[in-house]
Amino acid sequence: MEIRSPKRMRRAVVEHGNGEISHDDVPSFPSHRRPPSPTATAEVDLSLLEALESSQTAAALEALDLKGLKKLVLAFERRLRDNIAARLKYPDQPEKFADSEIELHDEIEKLKILSGSPELYPDLVNLNTIPSLLGLLSHDNIDIAIDVVHLLQELTGEDVLEDNDEPARTLVDSLVENNVLELLVQLLPRLSETDPDEMAAVYNVLATIENLIEVRPVVAELVCERTKLMRWLLGKIKTREFDGNKQYASELLAILMQSSAANQKRLGGMNGVDVVLQAVAMYKSRDPRTPDEEEMVENLFDCLCCLLMPLENKERFLKAEGVELMIIVMNQKKFCYASAIRALDFAMTNYPPACERFVDVMGLKTAFPAYMGKASPISLWLSDISSSLLFRECQFSLLLLYHFPLIPMSKDKKKRNKEELEERLISLVASLFGGISRGSRRERLLSKFLENECEKIDRLMELHMRYSNRVKAETERMNRLELDDLEMDDEEKYNRKLESGLYTLQVGDLLLFLFSEPSDKLLIAVILGHLWTSEHPRMRARIELLLKQQKLTKKDVKDILQEYHDNIGDLDGPDEKERAQAKIQKFISAF
Repeated sequence: MEIRSPKRMRRAVVEHGNGEISHDDVPSFPSHRRPPSPTATAEVDLSLLEALESSQTAAALEALDLKGLKKLVLAFERRLRDNIAARLKYPDQPEKFADSEIELHDEIEKLKILSGSPELYPDLVNLNTIPSLLGLLSHDNIDIAIDVVHLLQELTGEDVLEDNDEPARTLVDSLVENNVLELLVQLLPRLSETDPDEMAAVYNVLATIENLIEVRPVVAELVCERTKLMRWLLGKIKTREFDGNKQYASELLAILMQSSAANQKRLGGMNGVDVVLQAVAMYKSRDPRTPDEEEMVENLFDCLCCLLMPLENKERFLKAEGVELMIIVMNQKKFCYASAIRALDFAMTNYPPACERFVDVMGLKTAFPAYMGKASPISLWLSDISSSLLFRECQFSLLLLYHFPLIPMSKDKKKRNKEELEERLISLVASLFGGISRGSRRERLLSKFLENECEKIDRLMELHMRYSNRVKAETERMNRLELDDLEMDDEEKYNRKLESGLYTLQVGDLLLFLFSEPSDKLLIAVILGHLWTSEHPRMRARIELLLKQQKLTKKDVKDILQEYHDNIGDLDGPDEKERAQAKIQKFISAF
């Protein structure tokens, strides 16, 4: 590691003529992320390196106790007082406080040993050290502030806080109470990302905020209420150049969106929908160049999908021509293909204007070949699955959770990703039926299922059988489990079935029911829309034929709908739950 000489730092301070320390003139403290220079490494005696490593290992193994912590804190407070006094006494003579600046830096570095003893965090809080540390985030010397940022990142690291829940909460609560969120965000504009050390500090600021959220999820909303973090993140993802901090900004923004409906609305009010659309539009006709850039694009689509949950943001998406952009992305058949389908699924859920726009701009022509599995660029989109957990506000108030790793992937993972895309397409088609109730658009949608001798109904039955068999296998597996090994209540069992494909099966069966319903009455279902009328005898005949071929009856479909009915949640309130159950009950009664 490149170690900065105190003499070099002192000289830089002295040579600065206006009495202030400028981070442009003073070389920064050692980078905590930069690898050693190959030239410098070659010039160092290997025996010296081994001796240094040995001594560092011994120091790391030495347990820190309360007495040792008090010594560290006392030394830090002393150097802090010396630095404050020197700066006040010699404000225009930086050479007079150069030594105190270096000594303060050294004491901050020593405090990092505390990360190896998180059980002492409550003692650190009780010693009232947190306010002194956080005050340094506003220090005139940007390098001192950077030191504190790196210290905070180490103290709150996931590997450090694991299995130390109570000490972690004590530390995080104290940090938040002493305005760490405001101070960290205020530091961001002071950091220049053209400097490697300051660029690393930006990363550590974002990492620290993420660590705080991990310990106290409420921080995700607090940081957006109290600071301008979301505006800074939006500015970062707008830049055309890709770097690690842009990737992290997209990840943190996705976390903030997933954590709070208030954050989704707040970002939407800051023109966030348009900014995120601009960011993903950079990849409408080209693929990301690296795996890190791929992850960033996935994060951006995660943000977009979360943004599309509040109704007002769906309206903004429509106004910003988001539907058109997603169709363009699908037609290009690049990396973002599957993510565009996912975004459209969110946009059209419970929002008829988006469904109508989709039909008007020739979306059916784009979506149905993919639904049939004919036009999907499998080799390109198989890896384009969300890398983080996304909550989907379903029409029947069910939560869907998906998590898929990045490439390279095994054959099983590729198969699952292909199925996930199929599920999205089924949901998208269901949203279309739910959002388009009459008129020429409805007829255009229905006519798609009459094309090529009802091949799309054949495809639907194929998917029905696949998911039905999967749910059946999962049900049998759970029934074989011994209660002593795994005890699950009814809700847990139902969630396991959802994971195995029950949700998609229920969606598909509702579509099947739409095809065969004889009533003219329009029954708007939250996911699927109106019932099909008896004006389409070819559809009904095709469904009956396919059911017979698979040795199925309407009762098989009815049983699935009944389970769906019984498990509708009340996320949207008891009244909406009652309305949704009433609609499903009409489907069941019709069978």
